[in-house]
Amino acid sequence: MTNIQIYTGGIAETNSHLFTLPGGTLLVDAPEGVAEWLRERKIHVDVLFLTHQHFDHVMDVAALKAAHGCRVVAWEPFSPQLTLEGLFNAFMGTQINVPAYEVDEILSSKSLVTACGVDWRLYHVPGHSLDSVCFHWEAEKLLFGGDVLFAGSVGRTDLPGGSTSRLIRGIQEKLLPLADDTRVFPGHGGDTTIGAERVSNPYLV
Repeated sequence: MTNIQIYTGGIAETNSHLFTLPGGTLLVDAPEGVAEWLRERKIHVDVLFLTHQHFDHVMDVAALKAAHGCRVVAWEPFSPQLTLEGLFNAFMGTQINVPAYEVDEILSSKSLVTACGVDWRLYHVPGHSLDSVCFHWEAEKLLFGGDVLFAGSVGRTDLPGGSTSRLIRGIQEKLLPLADDTRVFPGHGGDTTIGAERVSNPYLV
């Protein structure tokens, strides 16, 4: 079984998932502090997947790119409209500034991406964010879904680009057909399985 290390950081306690694959080391999402966490452990990252670009998932992308030269993979190019930093600053009275970065591979026209020697099936599931994408390693039954699906819940839909009906429909049509024992690693909180959410998630039953 693949050994997955989890870093949780930033003001929203956002998860980042790290694991070594046959063709290199892959990181999913880049919350604040993960670049320093990797530096302390002397871990080099080859590929960075972004499940979506809300600020709490991308604060350290530029730092990782500078330190590791890693390939950044996301559904859309970088955009302050996707990071929502301006909205957060206006409503919270604080100051969030996401350093700009370049996305090396844009996924919006694709259903599959190869990274670190593994083919990943892509599921675009908007509703929490317009650019939300889930990465599925079919052979290992692993799904990295960002803020689409949580243990007992789903992503919030009251932000720009949000839609409850669109999110629920996307989960039901694209994720729930996966095998019951598919492990789901979300952007916040602990992991779960597709089977558990199919029968007990109050938003889906």
